[in-house]
Amino acid sequence: MAKMQLRRKLPALRLALDGYLLPHQRFLLGEMLDELSYSQNKIARLEAEIELQMQPFQKALQAWMSMPGIKQRVAWTLVAEIGPDVQAFPSAAHLASWVGVCPGNHESAGKRQSGKSRKGNRWARHALCEAAWAATKTKNTYLAAQFRRLAAARGMKRAVIAVAHTILTTGYHLLQRGTAYADLGPNYFDQRHKLRTTKRLVKRLEALGHKVVLDSPLSSALTPAGA
Repeated sequence: MAKMQLRRKLPALRLALDGYLLPHQRFLLGEMLDELSYSQNKIARLEAEIELQMQPFQKALQAWMSMPGIKQRVAWTLVAEIGPDVQAFPSAAHLASWVGVCPGNHESAGKRQSGKSRKGNRWARHALCEAAWAATKTKNTYLAAQFRRLAAARGMKRAVIAVAHTILTTGYHLLQRGTAYADLGPNYFDQRHKLRTTKRLVKRLEALGHKVVLDSPLSSALTPAGA
């Protein structure tokens, strides 16, 4: 019955299960199982009630859930905290500031002092960060590519906040326009910055001792003047 990371601990689990349970231990385990069963039943009742209350907002829920990383519970939280539409927010930037997923912009004498995000609605922020983490594990998506690109330069935590910001901004426009999410694809950044990406890859190959000869329209742009 061991799953996921517990599969690595099978020998230790076998040792832990080798033995005898005394009557008082059986009693305590029974009490724990009863408490677990009660909690699971309560969660099921609450989820059924939430689903019933969310029936009028199916359009907003579907818009949120069309994005990678957002499942039903996260969508419920976002609709509950933000609302079924975004009429209360003049722009996506206002919504991001209210939730607290936009980077801080404290500057003094022309120098940026802090990159911490502002405080905001902690429930919506937590739901967005959960969705962002889930999106980073998806395959062949724009959000996963964005995370890998930013994590390499800024670290994982900042990258997750950036992905959460992207999810929220995208959700704002989906609700505003009444459309579903269309993924840009994992190669969006490479296609958008083709020349920059090519220069970076050529430089890395040359650092490894390779001689790179390009045969494409980009080769003229990469060739130094007078060469």
